[in-house]
Amino acid sequence: MESLIILFIAAAMSVIMFYLGWTLSIRLGQGKIASAEKLAEKIVSEAEKEADALKNQKILEAKDEFLRIRQSFEKETHTQKQESDRQRRKLETKELELDKRLEHLNIKEQELKRIEQSLKDKSDHLQKKTDELAKVIAVQNERLEKISGMTNDEALRELKENLLSRAKQEAAQILKDMKDQARLTANKEAKEIIISAIQRTAADHSSEATVSVVHIPNDEMKGRIIGREGRNIRSFETATGIDVIIDDTPEAVILSGFDPYRREIARRALEKLIQDGRIHPGRIEEVVEKTEKEMEETIRELGEKAMLETGVHGLHPELVKLLGKLNFRTSYGQNVLQHSIEMAHIAGLMAVDLQLDAVVAKRAALLHDIGKAIDRNTEGTHYELGAELAKKYGEGPIIQNAIISHHGDVEMISPISALVQAADAISGSRPGARRETLEGYVKRLENLENIAESFPGVAKTYAIQAGREIRVMVQPEKINDALADQLSSDIAEKIQQELEYPGQIKVTIIREYRSVNYAK
Repeated sequence: MESLIILFIAAAMSVIMFYLGWTLSIRLGQGKIASAEKLAEKIVSEAEKEADALKNQKILEAKDEFLRIRQSFEKETHTQKQESDRQRRKLETKELELDKRLEHLNIKEQELKRIEQSLKDKSDHLQKKTDELAKVIAVQNERLEKISGMTNDEALRELKENLLSRAKQEAAQILKDMKDQARLTANKEAKEIIISAIQRTAADHSSEATVSVVHIPNDEMKGRIIGREGRNIRSFETATGIDVIIDDTPEAVILSGFDPYRREIARRALEKLIQDGRIHPGRIEEVVEKTEKEMEETIRELGEKAMLETGVHGLHPELVKLLGKLNFRTSYGQNVLQHSIEMAHIAGLMAVDLQLDAVVAKRAALLHDIGKAIDRNTEGTHYELGAELAKKYGEGPIIQNAIISHHGDVEMISPISALVQAADAISGSRPGARRETLEGYVKRLENLENIAESFPGVAKTYAIQAGREIRVMVQPEKINDALADQLSSDIAEKIQQELEYPGQIKVTIIREYRSVNYAK
């Protein structure tokens, strides 16, 4: 029984404790809720204050932006209005000018109409007079035909022949007088300029052959150059494009080829191989390739040296290299680079004396044969290729024309072109500058005499001064003094068109009349 009571009491206490705990938890929850509500209210209040402040700030910023945009708009509108007013005033001015011009044109149109009417009246009057004159001429022609016994066509033909013959003689005489007058003033001065230029630019020219000789330390080296079954010499000839001639000449090997540039590469490469001692196909290709690169630097240095010597600056690097390559080209035995340098000096001196641009004259003369650096491997004449190179690398029209016209095939557009042609003739024609074979020399003299003999009235011709002059004997009864001067010009022009020659050729016409009788 007591245990039941205890259990009951315990159960009752549990219920009471549960109730008390539940009540306490409810009250604590209500307190937290109240506290949370107060905190929420405080947060909401602060948020509303911040929102109001942010709202006011944004409103102020929006007002400032509005004012700024408004001011900018007003300023732009004002500027546009000013520009519009300026354009309007300008248009009004143009309109006034156009009105004045229109009025002036109307006046001119009226004047033209009056002039046109006047010309028409004069034309009608002239036509009337012409008709009357034609009738008079017809009547006079009939009378003349009756008196002379010749028809109108016959008389006209005879008159034309007489007038043509007289006109030719008068024209030849006038041309002779003009040339004589020009020679009086120009011949002496031209001679002085040319002689001065030649004397001040005297230069030596080395004569280049088609072979180069390489010295070797002993004849045993010849066998090493040939190699087993000739493999070394074949490899060397393939790499360089030059023939290697090994004969009985003691301590010497001959390199033969028509390209001096390739021959020089071969000579340098062979000397290196001999000095090194290692001669086999692999080493040969290596040395030849290295020598080719060294030659690129060599020709660049030669081109820069030529520029420095002549005072020509600012050439394109490719032109400088091609200029240096001319050192390994010859023309009639004359070194082309030295010829170009000498020409630059001569052209520059003549330009100074004639008050022309000496810098341009030197530049054109230095580059006049630049096409010869590539003409072996490219179609076209050296002067055409040279003009293309000059255009490609930024040289001006005067330089291009001087290059392409220095052989007279293209019309000259500048006095500089004439100076370059003259300098070319001076440098190439002076004694010792060039050489040619006996066969070519004789053939050139024969062609020169044949050209002169092809003209009517020529009796005999003689080529003298190594082909620098041709003397033409004419028949005095067919060629008078005036026609002799014209004949010399015609012969010189035909020589220029049909004959190739270095320098210039003097044409001398000799007219001599002899009257012979005998006293018995």
